[in-house]
Amino acid sequence: MSDRKRSSKLIGVGAAAASLVLMVSACGGGSEGGVSTGPTEEEGGGGKTITIGLIPWEEDIAVTHLWKAVLEEKGYTVKLQNVDVAPVFEGTANGDIDMFMDTWLPNTHGEYWEQYGDKLEDLGAWNEEASLELTVPSYMEDINSIEDLKGNADTFNGEIIGIESGSGLVQTTEEDAIPTYGLGDDYKLVKSSTPAMLEELNTAIEEEEPIVVTLWRPHIVYSQQDLKDLEDPEGAMGEPESMHTVGRPGFSEDFPKVSDWMGDFKLSSEQIQSLETQVILEHEGEETEGAKAWLAENPDYLNEVMGSDAEGLDFSS
Repeated sequence: MSDRKRSSKLIGVGAAAASLVLMVSACGGGSEGGVSTGPTEEEGGGGKTITIGLIPWEEDIAVTHLWKAVLEEKGYTVKLQNVDVAPVFEGTANGDIDMFMDTWLPNTHGEYWEQYGDKLEDLGAWNEEASLELTVPSYMEDINSIEDLKGNADTFNGEIIGIESGSGLVQTTEEDAIPTYGLGDDYKLVKSSTPAMLEELNTAIEEEEPIVVTLWRPHIVYSQQDLKDLEDPEGAMGEPESMHTVGRPGFSEDFPKVSDWMGDFKLSSEQIQSLETQVILEHEGEETEGAKAWLAENPDYLNEVMGSDAEGLDFSS
C-alpha cells in the first residue's frame, strides 16, 4: 500500500509539519546552560518572544496554534519550532525551546521524562483522557481484539502500520503489545510517520482492504472514518494518560503569566476534536486562523482559562 495516493486534507497538514524539521538550536528562548537569562515578563507580553516546540501530532498542532493566537493577541512574539519527539525534549531541557504542549505521561513519553524530566517544568495537564491504540476499520468484523491478530497475519500482509520510530506509541507497540500477544514471529511493525500511516489508513478504507495501525485518542481521524480500537485484555498498550505542557528551566520565572494560564488550561476530548476540525481540516495552511475561528465560536472559553486576563481578547472579527 506504500504507493497509494493521499486521500485526506489531514495528511497534508501533518506532512507539512513533519517536513519542516528545523535545528533545535536555531532560536533559543532566553536560557543558557539550563539557567534562565531572559528578562522578567512584561505586562501584556511586551513583545517578548516565546518559542514553542511542535511535533506533527494533530492535537499538538491544534493546541499550539490555539495558544499562538492567544499569546500574539496578548503582545508576545511566538515562534514555532517544528521538530521530532526526541529533539523537542532535548531542546526544551537545554533551554533552546521555551515550551512544548504535548507531553504524554506517564507512559508514552516516559523514557524522555526519565532522561530530561529533572530539567523541565511541568506546567500542568490539559487533558487526562489520552490513550494508545491498535486500530482497524469497523468493517473488519472478525478482528475485535489484539488477540485476534494472532493467526491472521496473512490478512494484513504481516504488517502493523506505525508512525515515527522515536514515538512512545511505536515503542509501546514494539516492546509491550507485540511480545505480550505473541505477534513477533508473524508481524512487522512498519515505522514510518504519522502522515504516512494516515495515508495508508485512508487509502485502505477507500478500497475496503484490511489494515491495522497504531493510533491514539483523541485524534481527528475518528471523526472522519468508522474505526474500531482493538480490545486489549492484557493492558499492553497502557492505561489512559495525561497530556502536559512543559517548559524549559526558568520558564515560570520568566513567564509567570503564561505559566499561570498553562496551569488552568484544560480541553475535553470533545473540545479537542472540534478544535482539530477547525485548525486542521477547515483552515489547512492557515492553522492559526483556524484557532481564532474556534475561539470566536467559543467566546467564553478563555474566561475559564485566563480569568480577568482574557478581558479585551476578541476573535470574532
